[in-house]
Amino acid sequence: QVRLVEAGGGLVQTEGSLRLSCVASGRTFSTSVMSWFRQAPGKERDFVAAISYSGSTTDYADSVKGRFTISRDNAKNTMNLQMNSLKPEDTAVYFCAQDAKHRALTPDHQSRNAYDYWGQGTQVTVSS
Repeated sequence: QVRLVEAGGGLVQTEGSLRLSCVASGRTFSTSVMSWFRQAPGKERDFVAAISYSGSTTDYADSVKGRFTISRDNAKNTMNLQMNSLKPEDTAVYFCAQDAKHRALTPDHQSRNAYDYWGQGTQVTVSS
């Protein structure tokens, strides 16, 4: 059974930084594509960033490129999202997700439907 637990959210001012983490249970983490999504109030859950099983390949939504960095530590079953230069529009609940079917990023990795497991989310609020 896979369980994903996010942490690190909070309240930060514009241009501040936060580091989110996602700790996974189970044996499939190191062979899975992992991603971050976010959902603002009244909006759909949107793709933020993805990382291949080895960490060699990453992808980002245009809105966060150059500000956010996704990384992983397979020895610790942990994925991180370093968020810099935060903006009020980054305010959302952030979710980690695991695609246990693939090691490499696929054409569908930005789709919510590609993922098998989800965490409960962590709130990020950026004040102006």
